[in-house]
Amino acid sequence: MATKPKASKFMQPMKLSDDLAAVVGKGPMPRTEVTKKLWAYIKSKDLQDPKNRRNINPDEKLSKVLGKKTVNMFEMTKLVNKHLS
Repeated sequence: MATKPKASKFMQPMKLSDDLAAVVGKGPMPRTEVTKKLWAYIKSKDLQDPKNRRNINPDEKLSKVLGKKTVNMFEMTKLVNKHLS
């Protein structure tokens, strides 16, 4: 009888901070789902910089999570991790 492989830590549901939950919805949810919902929010609000699409110009709600005026998409993951536990 084969044992079922353990779910990776990456797919494990995480608790979200209130600020992050305000953007992506109530948790817990895996990091992958948080990232997917974050991008859906960014695209729906047209928050990508028109000149450099790798940069995100957060609105008031998202700036509570990211804490900056402009964030590049690679830096965003690191900033969002602070809101996961």
